[in-house]
Amino acid sequence: MMTKRTLLKASALFGFGTALPALALAGDLKSASASGFKMPLESDPHERTFMQWPNQLSIYEDEDFLHDVQDRIAKIANAIAKFEPVVLLVGAEHEDDAKASISPDVETWAIETQDLWCRDSGPAFVTNGKGGIAISELNFNGWGEKQDVRDDRQIARRVAAKLGLDVFDSGAFGEGGGVETDGAGTLMAHESCWVNPNRNQGTRDEIEKMLLESLGAEKMIWAPGVKGADITDYHIDALARFVRPGQVLIQLPAKIIANDPWSKSAYETYEILKKATDANGNKMDIVVINEPDATKIRSQEPDFVSSYVNYFVCNGGVISAEFGDDKADEAAAKILSQLYPGREVVSLDVDPIGEAGGGIHCSMQQQPKIV
Repeated sequence: MMTKRTLLKASALFGFGTALPALALAGDLKSASASGFKMPLESDPHERTFMQWPNQLSIYEDEDFLHDVQDRIAKIANAIAKFEPVVLLVGAEHEDDAKASISPDVETWAIETQDLWCRDSGPAFVTNGKGGIAISELNFNGWGEKQDVRDDRQIARRVAAKLGLDVFDSGAFGEGGGVETDGAGTLMAHESCWVNPNRNQGTRDEIEKMLLESLGAEKMIWAPGVKGADITDYHIDALARFVRPGQVLIQLPAKIIANDPWSKSAYETYEILKKATDANGNKMDIVVINEPDATKIRSQEPDFVSSYVNYFVCNGGVISAEFGDDKADEAAAKILSQLYPGREVVSLDVDPIGEAGGGIHCSMQQQPKIV
């Protein structure tokens, strides 16, 4: 099946080339950063959360699998809706199917979608601290043109048009799941999904400048990542997340496994973070969460994503995954409760999404609340 971990060259299948046209910047052609905008920390208050309804059978091939994925998207949306407003983006022809699964508390907007990965194709919001909000265009191109995204690549702009917001575009090509922000000037990413000719040309320094300008930050922490082993080229949000400025949560296997690029990369990123400082010169407080035992989890799909750090922080809640390893699931929920005091941790079985190559955080994008 054509999942996020399937390396299938979609440009050959769907006839779009590697070069995408640059999009115009908002306003007077300044970047988001130069205009005083930045992306807030995820745990800051939200106006709403956006999600997407997956519907393209050619991506999943198996209709039962697609229905299982849709069921989990509805469950995640319903869980978040208990804490804050949720908007499900769904084309008009699929709206009845979606409404049969979602809570009446979940709103739908008639914006065409193909797949579920709203973190990557949805709107990345930036604010200026003065009541202003805009969208920073990350120019989603199907993880380096590995999947047909003729509708999904337009979602951020279509949401911006519906909300009447400006769109900033500094020229970077990539995905929201590929970069983490602490909301205070520091970004974190794997080079493998940005300094990669399937997304961006140029040097790492040039690409870093575009990202800093896009998200209103001053410093980037880079780790090598893994190029070409999964469709995302190893998004950082499956491994490490900013909890708050100066604090990072990372998931590690028990040890580095021979011939396993993921375990090697995880520890490589960990060592880099231990030596790193943020934009204010502070060293990182690193919290380690253990990955579940692959022999004890429910899914035995070889490319299953079992990431506890791919959680979502909403108003008053943390929506996270559990995988069937009871000991590891309980330990993960406890750590999240400690890191986010005062928020309810809700653990969900989202195995079909893990089998599709992602997790909870991959499936939504938050709109910050202007206060």
